[in-house]
Amino acid sequence: MRTSEINIAVSLGDDHVPERLRWMADDSPAEGWQEAKAIALSIWDDTTQGTLKIDLWDKDMQVIEMKRFAIEIMAGISDTIRRATSDEIMAMDIDNLCKNLSDRLERELKMM
Repeated sequence: MRTSEINIAVSLGDDHVPERLRWMADDSPAEGWQEAKAIALSIWDDTTQGTLKIDLWDKDMQVIEMKRFAIEIMAGISDTIRRATSDEIMAMDIDNLCKNLSDRLERELKMM
């Protein structure tokens, strides 16, 4: 059996707030550590039948970027639902939510 590793490095400031996020994966086309402003990791725990989550973002990530990141995560979940379960209705519901949130975000940006 082949093993592939994904590594995440978090540099914390004195206040324990992430200042720098980096990641590296064996199967990534990019070599070495890659910079990130945010990381969202979800793991299904079969024992508890629940999701374990780690959400990290660096101290410089702006609110508008975080909102866009959240919308893109949900869009990815829609793709996952579509591929993994073939539940087109659930996927479309998530797609519609993402569209509504994206429209709202665009209106918010215009007001800035």
